[in-house]
Amino acid sequence: VQLVESGGGLVQAGGSLRLSCAASGRTFSSNAMGWFRQAPGKEREFVAAMSGNGGSTYYADSVKGRFTISRDNAKNAVYLEMKSLNAEDTAVYYCAASLFVTATSRSSAYQYWGQGTQVTE
Repeated sequence: VQLVESGGGLVQAGGSLRLSCAASGRTFSSNAMGWFRQAPGKEREFVAAMSGNGGSTYYADSVKGRFTISRDNAKNAVYLEMKSLNAEDTAVYYCAASLFVTATSRSSAYQYWGQGTQVTE
């Protein structure tokens, strides 16, 4: 199983980016997927998650209203649309996939992780 993130980069304050995560080796259409991030000198933190059926989404308070998670099960992919980016959003962003259906902010619930993509404001 492999998760590959893309779409990171350097963005100006207030700008937008769209991160993509392509999964291979296993279909995750019925599984929860999420995004986490880790800023320099800080622990990895939850950003957003979506349940396996796409019916539920969860966001960290710090990104609520600015970030949107979505998925395309036909492509076995999950996305993170980020708007109004600020310095506090600078981090390496990781895609994660769970063997469970229910979305959660707990990193321990995700068994598969990508290598990360850097977002810098």
